[in-house]
Amino acid sequence: MANVSAHLRPTALRKNGEDLLEIDWSDGHRSVYHWTNLRQHCPCAGCREERDKPPDPFRILKPAELLPLKPVKIEPIGYYAYKITWSDGHDAGLFTLEHLRKLCECPACRRG
Repeated sequence: MANVSAHLRPTALRKNGEDLLEIDWSDGHRSVYHWTNLRQHCPCAGCREERDKPPDPFRILKPAELLPLKPVKIEPIGYYAYKITWSDGHDAGLFTLEHLRKLCECPACRRG
């Protein structure tokens, strides 16, 4: 997996089926992401705080939490990040290009 430099940019983003996002990068790499993995790694302060808490074994899920989360919209933020709006309305996380590249789930990146 290469480090993201100032010149490394996505050249294409596309949905692959219902579960995957693919990003083609300017260095020729194709990244693959499961939507669930992206949501689990949301970089917003609220999600980071939630991940740092110990799990609550008595937590009761809200009805909206039982539905599968899907992306509704992805929009670029300048030349450095993407904002994903999820089906539950959450849109606080800015996925920087560096963060996206680190989250790549392709076989080459998983080995590296």
